[in-house]
Amino acid sequence: MVVIALIIKNKKAKRRLYIAAISLTLFFSMPVFLNQFANHWDVYPSEYDNTKYSCVIVLGGFAGPGKFGTGYFGGAADRFIQGAKLTTSGKAKYILFSGANGSLEKNDFIEADWARAQLKELNYPDSVILTEGRSKNTLENAKFSSAILQQKHLAPPYLLVTSAFHMRRAMATFKKAGVPVVPYPCNFIAGGRFSFIQLIPKAEILPKWDIYTKELVGYAVLWFK
Repeated sequence: MVVIALIIKNKKAKRRLYIAAISLTLFFSMPVFLNQFANHWDVYPSEYDNTKYSCVIVLGGFAGPGKFGTGYFGGAADRFIQGAKLTTSGKAKYILFSGANGSLEKNDFIEADWARAQLKELNYPDSVILTEGRSKNTLENAKFSSAILQQKHLAPPYLLVTSAFHMRRAMATFKKAGVPVVPYPCNFIAGGRFSFIQLIPKAEILPKWDIYTKELVGYAVLWFK
């Protein structure tokens, strides 16, 4: 829009484009609008009872490759933390890490295997850790996880751990794959009660809209399929 305004000669149209660009930037940089959208889109925790689950499935996307073949935790590390807590507390007997490598660059890093190594360093017994290191997307998460769960004869439903913004699409994907799951959302990046401070524009809000846009597009594609 700004580029078009710089090119065109019509002063009236140019001014309107500048005003529209500024207005849109202000709108999408105000926390209040993102938070309201997140409140309707995100999946929030249910009232969990004393039910014990055979397995908790933790979707990848919380770690990436580092230097010298090592890895590092990213912004979604809460997925790993909540999955570990669920097994430590006895809420789930097994933990299944599902995810290969979401990086566009070619490397040998397998997120699920790296996550297993992190748990073993915390003295988790190797017998309770399952890994699925082939999936590149949510559809494959569901497909390959289902095969492992059936092979291990683990009874459904299973707890599903992923970021709150991703949970709606993940739930729909696993349902379509015939895998019964109970949502356990985490890593909330937006939402909450209204406050006047949310009317102040912030640059860090803009990239969060990109995350939600990706989820909306993915959900729409899944629905059309």
